[in-house]
Amino acid sequence: MSHLRKLADRKLVAPPKHVLSGLQYETIMGSGAYGVSTDNSDMDVYGFCIPEKDMIFPHLKGEIPGFGRQIQRFNQWQEHHIQDEDNNREYDFNIYSIIQYFQLCMDCNPNMIDSLYTPQNCILYISPIAQMVRENRDVFLSKLAWHKFKGYAYSQVHKMKNKNPEGKRKETVEKHGYDIKFAYHVVRLLDECDQILTTGTINLRRDAERLKAIRRGDWTMEEILAHFDEKEKYLESVYQDSDLPHSPREDEIKELLMECLRLHFGTLNDAVVDADAASRAIDKIKKVLGEMS
Repeated sequence: MSHLRKLADRKLVAPPKHVLSGLQYETIMGSGAYGVSTDNSDMDVYGFCIPEKDMIFPHLKGEIPGFGRQIQRFNQWQEHHIQDEDNNREYDFNIYSIIQYFQLCMDCNPNMIDSLYTPQNCILYISPIAQMVRENRDVFLSKLAWHKFKGYAYSQVHKMKNKNPEGKRKETVEKHGYDIKFAYHVVRLLDECDQILTTGTINLRRDAERLKAIRRGDWTMEEILAHFDEKEKYLESVYQDSDLPHSPREDEIKELLMECLRLHFGTLNDAVVDADAASRAIDKIKKVLGEMS
């Protein structure tokens, strides 16, 4: 049983029915996945579901794209600060439609990519379909990752330098002179990108000890910035030499997506036209007509 279902049965959360019925994957993200969590860390949970067939293929309900009433698309369900007082836990859930999830992974969104590479002990629930996706997860990686991960790292540098944070971040900045949480994300993102470009896969906990040191405040902000500059120059060179494709392997990813949907629904014959089959049928008709003339 999924973790979300257990919480729903206890009336702690009320996700849409299609999220619960179609849930395929739940995994712990954040500090827990990176091996740097503390006792008071929240539990961030990411995953994906397969919604009802007519939500994925709205033409099954008669929708004509761009005309009249459009069927509402489902992309994501999220709920934060879910309190489980019995287990002294606070949950943040982000559950995506499999379509949105595949698109974000194909775009090398760092959070989505990370969710496919979480350690086995972070997986709360996994279906045979999600297991197949994880076994083929490297197909989502391309050189696009360098641009996306670098962009996220730049945003973390900016947040790290913020001298006027709000809430619980304020105490951290006053103690260390900068935000150590954003600092460790800077180093983490660059290391992950290094792994992607050089090995074609990711071990999220490869750099855990260094990340723990940063979270303890063992690094100065100047050391973080120097590391960023040095690593960025190094990765520019690695990017040029990487064997990864420059752009996403869309055809392969689409075939994996379609196979997931076929396994879930049993058949897609009523939803998707087999273009090859249609071409073969037309060729056969032409051949018959040619023989008759």
